[in-house]
Amino acid sequence: MNRRRFTLISSLTLASGSVLKAAKAEQAEVLSLGLLTDVHYADKKTQGTRAYRDSLLKGKEAAEFFKSKKPAAIVCLGDLIDAAPSVETEISYLTAICKVLNVTGIPRHHVLGNHCVATLNKEEFFKNAGSANKEGHYSFDLKGTHFVVLDACYNSKMEPYGRNNFVWHDSNMTPQEIAWLRKDLAETKLPAVVFTHQRLDVDRPNKYAIKQSVEVRKILEDSKKVRVVFQGHSHKNELVEVNEIPYCTLAAMVEGEGVESSSYSLLRFFNDGSIKLEGYHRQKDQTFPKKA
Repeated sequence: MNRRRFTLISSLTLASGSVLKAAKAEQAEVLSLGLLTDVHYADKKTQGTRAYRDSLLKGKEAAEFFKSKKPAAIVCLGDLIDAAPSVETEISYLTAICKVLNVTGIPRHHVLGNHCVATLNKEEFFKNAGSANKEGHYSFDLKGTHFVVLDACYNSKMEPYGRNNFVWHDSNMTPQEIAWLRKDLAETKLPAVVFTHQRLDVDRPNKYAIKQSVEVRKILEDSKKVRVVFQGHSHKNELVEVNEIPYCTLAAMVEGEGVESSSYSLLRFFNDGSIKLEGYHRQKDQTFPKKA
């Protein structure tokens, strides 16, 4: 290779490296959240693939991780506890897992799952969960992103779950909440991220679906603001895009024995508009680039 050609190739290589370094330098994290779902903590024996007692150790590891990473908030996407035969026992489950998570000192937002309010009612859950929110559906803003928390824990009579008045595959959002969602998204000027326990990307007769999923998805689509929807309930990693909105289902913490089978993640927001989900143990990584 002659010197001129070598010099040209070397210059291009250096220039290319400089461009890559500059691109990396330009991308900076502006916000992160800790995510976990379907912990199902309960002081009872493993049943099938659900290791209920192991969720205490899994939760402790996740809490220590979040404490070290210092996300702005932790979002629990439902089913923090499993059902118990009495209110007192269910509160004891909730108190135990929250004591583990509280060591982070980080604000925690709770999406209601069907098991969160099996024997307990919603007021009792929030009273004992030490959560930043005291209601099932609401929204909040953090560093340029609008976050929406949905509550589909209503039975077909539009009665809130509690005192075992439901079946797990009968999940609904009330007309009042749907109207609130439409208004909330219309009023924000920020890009939005939605959190729900039951799934919005599937429709009835799928048992994991919110019965009003078609109507709710239309509101999300019409807003032109929703970047991604995170959900739990079906316990598996899954990513589905519906009309240009990604619906990311997170893996359940309760599945499998031992800490190595746990699942939690860090949701990172960057100044170029991209969003990355960094998964740990069984949770898969996902990337959500900003669309032009």
